[in-house]
Amino acid sequence: MSANWERLRVDSATVAPNRRRGGDLRVTLSPKTVEATSGFGGVLSLEPGEFVTEHYHPYSEEFLHVVSGALEMTMDGTPVRLAAGQSLLVPIGVRHRLRNVGTVRAEAVFHLSPLAPRPDLGHVDTEEAIRPAEPHPRVQEPR
Repeated sequence: MSANWERLRVDSATVAPNRRRGGDLRVTLSPKTVEATSGFGGVLSLEPGEFVTEHYHPYSEEFLHVVSGALEMTMDGTPVRLAAGQSLLVPIGVRHRLRNVGTVRAEAVFHLSPLAPRPDLGHVDTEEAIRPAEPHPRVQEPR
């Protein structure tokens, strides 16, 4: 009997964007989508000048890899410039805000691990969401 590996593949074009904190964020691989057990990840795009509001993760590290464009991650008040091909680790508990500082759309891939004990504990907003009426990204079902 062969495994059904197709169930573990997710096309980002089929995932609804989440714009609550800014940008176009799509969680592709997560406990909810592919029954991942150690974290979640996806893709993010930001138009020039667009940003993701400041927040931190009390339980997870965030791995960010810039695919195209120019981004700036402000971590605990210190800006860090990122170009295509560069990656950045945001440690657990570090406040961070991501902004497109270029003149074209920026694309990035992200992964957070480990998972928070409950979905509502995964992110702590330190800046008001751009679209507060939109739901938080759903990466797992509440336990």
